[in-house]
Amino acid sequence: MEPKTLLVDTGAWYALADRSDRHHAKAVAVYPELLRKRRYLTTTNLIVAETFTLIRRAIGHAAAIFFLSSIAASPRVMKIYSDRTLEETAEEILRKYQDQDFSFTDAVSFAAMQRGRIAEAFSFDRHFKTAGFSLIP
Repeated sequence: MEPKTLLVDTGAWYALADRSDRHHAKAVAVYPELLRKRRYLTTTNLIVAETFTLIRRAIGHAAAIFFLSSIAASPRVMKIYSDRTLEETAEEILRKYQDQDFSFTDAVSFAAMQRGRIAEAFSFDRHFKTAGFSLIP
């Protein structure tokens, strides 16, 4: 039985949006299968903010607004909002992994995954593996 969700990271959202991204073809190939096998996809407000900024800078305002609209309109995308508890856990993660260059967004994502018992991430960021999660693809 497939898990009901996984976390979608910035790199995956961005790869889906930007045809020139080196991971675009892989992301586009994997995404429909994820939608078929998962009841819903999880992301965080920090991931959405980070993705919006990347898309805005690289592709333009219209593409960035389209991304936001798509996330908001999808009944299949669950957004976790960063809160004090997640951020405190993220700070603990950042202290624990002093030898890694995790971003704060990464650490909040890891904390959200721990809290939600989410084992997999649709991501091209090896930091997820380092933190103990499985990567798709």
